[in-house]
Amino acid sequence: MNFRSSIRAFYFNELKKIPPVTRFLCISLISVTGPVLMQLVSPYKVLYHQSFVFGERGFEVWRLWSSFFLGILTTLFKSFPGHVGGGLGFIFEMIMLYRTGNELESGPYLRKSSDLAFQLVVACGAIIVTSIPLSSTVFFRPLLLSLVYLSSQLAPPGAQTSLYGLISIPVKYFPFALLGMDLLNGGPRAAALALPGAVIGHLWWWGIFGSGAGGRGGPLAEYGRAPRWLARWFGESGGSGANAESIRATGSGVHVVPPRARAEDNAQTTHGYRWGSGQRLVTSQAVVLRLLAQNKIVNPNQKRDDYR
Repeated sequence: MNFRSSIRAFYFNELKKIPPVTRFLCISLISVTGPVLMQLVSPYKVLYHQSFVFGERGFEVWRLWSSFFLGILTTLFKSFPGHVGGGLGFIFEMIMLYRTGNELESGPYLRKSSDLAFQLVVACGAIIVTSIPLSSTVFFRPLLLSLVYLSSQLAPPGAQTSLYGLISIPVKYFPFALLGMDLLNGGPRAAALALPGAVIGHLWWWGIFGSGAGGRGGPLAEYGRAPRWLARWFGESGGSGANAESIRATGSGVHVVPPRARAEDNAQTTHGYRWGSGQRLVTSQAVVLRLLAQNKIVNPNQKRDDYR
């Protein structure tokens, strides 16, 4: 195996370590936004428009997929409802998408990636429907916001997150902070275009997991299970799906060590030199007196004949 083949195998193995749904989301984001950033593909070719998808001007069905992965857009109001910005925003959005998807697939959707994929397809369809009154042509921001909302509601109580590395806020307020950032950067229309994602994210959390952390799942939990063929395609056995029981069983990636357990572990652990148990002072004095009686130790107060 030559050097190029070993490097290719290394990157392929590292890519396989990413959960499947998260891997698909990140690769799709790079595949759509990357060529548009490098001006290899016109953004008009990847936007969603009903007339281009459902037959009036053609059957360009790929727009149903590509319109969810065109990121870094700043809303304009006069002509084209989206303008591609710089590459730094693309990096932030990709990191946020990766972290959110990975937290879901390593927590409540552990070994249930097929359920996440099935529910994600339903959520994307709902985003398209709820965005019709807004005449939206790009759905990446609502998609990201729905995933962030779901992940924030499933986070442990009191969990904190960082907003672009500037300030720390409670995780449950993170989706609303993103809406505020859209309002500041793009105005009311940008926040309105992202709002369907928060609505769908809330319905997703309520329908599948329920509003109570100790519940047995939401009213739509039974309908959120992936079909058997999809579960087999992911290499999973059809189970109970993601619900409140799976959250309690797997957690959300945060392991809390009780203080008492940590103190017991520290008590059983020794550091440095092992000094032993020692001897009592009375026993040592008895040994010295016995040696003096046998004249094996010279009493410093007694004069010897050699020094007269």
